[in-house]
Amino acid sequence: MLGPVMRVHSSPSRYPYGHHRLGCRGLSMVELMVSLALGLSIVAIALTVLQAHLRESRGLLLEARLMQDLRTTVELMTRHLRRAGHWAEPEAAVWRADRATRANPYAALTPDPTASDALQFHGSRDRLENHRIDGNESFGFRLQRGVLAVRLGGGGWQSLTDPEVLKVTDFQWRTDVQAQPLPDLCHRPCPTPSSTCPPHLEVRSLHIKVVGQSAKDSQVERSLQSQIRLRNDDVRGQCPA
Repeated sequence: MLGPVMRVHSSPSRYPYGHHRLGCRGLSMVELMVSLALGLSIVAIALTVLQAHLRESRGLLLEARLMQDLRTTVELMTRHLRRAGHWAEPEAAVWRADRATRANPYAALTPDPTASDALQFHGSRDRLENHRIDGNESFGFRLQRGVLAVRLGGGGWQSLTDPEVLKVTDFQWRTDVQAQPLPDLCHRPCPTPSSTCPPHLEVRSLHIKVVGQSAKDSQVERSLQSQIRLRNDDVRGQCPA
């Protein structure tokens, strides 16, 4: 005979559908907001770094463009100024027994009367030297309303700089003169040496300074200086009669 059959009744699970497993819940609202805030902070920092990099790159580009324009301007000025004082007959300044000496009529470097920040110089263009300054023998540079301009041959002024790119804020110039006495040019010594006897050779150098700022950003400002050895020396003074 079979013994009594035992029935086992299984109790229903307290966590149906497997919800008793750990780690299967979603994000809470607080966690979502914290994550969003962190993400936005990282994006803001990245944008700040990118903006600073772009600003620095733009500044370097403007500085490079500004220095290039300043160098080009000073180089053009140097080419013109090296001809200052050109005289077709410089030997006329040297003493000779058969004629009187002459002073170089083109030697002067003076402020231009048409503008405050200006330089005026001269040079001979005569095929046959007439020893006087003609209308086409006056040259110069001037600064007016942020533009550096050049005058060629006594005509109108032509712009050297582009105001859309470069604004010139200052233009300065000065001359340095080294005098070398020339007593051997005279057939007899001066009774009393002075500034006019014996004659002396003036070796001249011109110092120029140009200050400019970028037309795109006024905070980008640079200056450039140059020393120009004038090729045409000047002879001053005379021998005793």
